[in-house]
Amino acid sequence: MLLNYRKLLRLFAVSILLTGTMSVTHADDDDDDDDDDHMPIATNKLWKTECGSCHVAYPPNLLPAASWRKIIRGLDEHFGTDASLTASETREVAAFLEKNAGRNRHDTSGRPLLRITETRWFQHEHDEVSGRAWKNPKVKSAANCAACHTLAEDGNYSERYIKIPR
Repeated sequence: MLLNYRKLLRLFAVSILLTGTMSVTHADDDDDDDDDDHMPIATNKLWKTECGSCHVAYPPNLLPAASWRKIIRGLDEHFGTDASLTASETREVAAFLEKNAGRNRHDTSGRPLLRITETRWFQHEHDEVSGRAWKNPKVKSAANCAACHTLAEDGNYSERYIKIPR
């Protein structure tokens, strides 16, 4: 009887440890290189049209609200391009981005980042990409998600759909 009790106790202890480990792993999924990197598809048509006319309309959850506010305020000099919108368009896109913005988990410096490529999350997810791949003329820039993420336009960044240009 005592032997069965010890086995049961060990089994219970192991299951608690495994459950705890699984919980920790789940909590850290934001930084994992898993195949579930499908960003929710944004539903704001103006955002998709305007932001997507020059580059992939980046999923709003990739930056916190403070970053999106700063980006919106500087659309007249948006990375060397005048991406200005009308006042009503600016309000609509800004409200959409802020409502769907990510948490501040992307940066620890305390300053609003303007480039998704500067976030801790991006750097972790792309740390295995070679310098040669970034310099490829078909890629041009780390901001060109669609160069490698074949379904980026649909918000799908799953590793299953990555094809690094040669």
